[in-house]
Amino acid sequence: MGQVAVGGIFALIENLVGTRTELFVAIVAIAGVAGAAAIVYRWLRQSNGERFKQLLADREAVTVLMHPNPDPDAMASATAVASLAEQLDTEVTIQYSGQIRHQENRAFRTVLELDLERIEHVTDLAAEAVILVDHNAPRGFTGAEGILPLAVVDHHPGEGTGELFTDVRTDYGSCSSIVAEYFEDIGAVPVPAEQHASETGSKYVLPSRAATGLLYGILSDTKNLTVGAAAVDFEAASYLYPGVDQNELDRIANPEVDAEVLEIKARAIAGRRIKGSFAVCDVGPVSNADAIPQAADEIIRLEGVTAVVIAGEKDGTIHLSGRSRDDRVHMGRVLESVTEGISNASAGGHARMGGGQIAPQPQLSDGGEPVSSETMPREALIDRLFSSMSGDV
Repeated sequence: MGQVAVGGIFALIENLVGTRTELFVAIVAIAGVAGAAAIVYRWLRQSNGERFKQLLADREAVTVLMHPNPDPDAMASATAVASLAEQLDTEVTIQYSGQIRHQENRAFRTVLELDLERIEHVTDLAAEAVILVDHNAPRGFTGAEGILPLAVVDHHPGEGTGELFTDVRTDYGSCSSIVAEYFEDIGAVPVPAEQHASETGSKYVLPSRAATGLLYGILSDTKNLTVGAAAVDFEAASYLYPGVDQNELDRIANPEVDAEVLEIKARAIAGRRIKGSFAVCDVGPVSNADAIPQAADEIIRLEGVTAVVIAGEKDGTIHLSGRSRDDRVHMGRVLESVTEGISNASAGGHARMGGGQIAPQPQLSDGGEPVSSETMPREALIDRLFSSMSGDV
């Protein structure tokens, strides 16, 4: 029956076209364009979650790459993406550069039993297909600048894009909210720890470990949904709630605190410099760089302080962390302007929160051996920070 129908169609075309080859070619071309348009139309109608799922399904193996010194939002996003990849029979490896030192970050990794792999060089990447989460430009390891990521999922400002997929939403309070939305787009059901995935009757699920991580990722990046949170962050939290393990969430949120963190906070409070409502403090050498942003969180709470930057040094690299509750001070731009023109420096962030690093500048000594020197004297750096917060830089 099918052969008769097809034969009839070709006979009709032959009768209509005859020997007019040009008309026949035009018909074929129009049909081809119509087919392509239909494919594009179906693609445009798909949600980002459905597109992202298909991207993962089309790959045999992927590397989910987090930013250096990953925080809960990055780890949660990566873990959830890995969970989806596994359900699509795609081999996945979660990788990062730097360290996981902050007590909150270590608790997050330990409680959720995350399998994360540290890298130092581009050749350490487990797969050629790289997906960036919670940042949009590879950094923090040798050869990072040469990577063209397959996909980018992020909520930070930046110009980085993925080769086949880019989803950067700066109006979202966390990357975890974006990833949670992907699962909701494809109809995945958050599964409590005590329930087996097969009991849901759903093709795709969001395991309790991933749901718990994503919720904490949202909470940590929005200060418990009080700073920088959008309506979508609340909606994502509501979607995740049925699968959250309350006990694990509490253990992550309330870890034991390293004594050095308290010491650095004390140094920041005692050594702060104030100009108007702005504060800058150099806490000196530290062994735990994650204590610097925690000190910034503490100083910004002081009465009369509306913007603060804390500087500290670890292994010759100056780490900067800033906080602002002053509409005149966009902290990400402040730190970008301060480090602009300084070699081996990078900085950025949001209006309320930012960070940066200034690595030592390699130079040649008289003997021809490379040595490191301070790129900018510390006093000059502090003056520049004050000037930038005041709008003079």
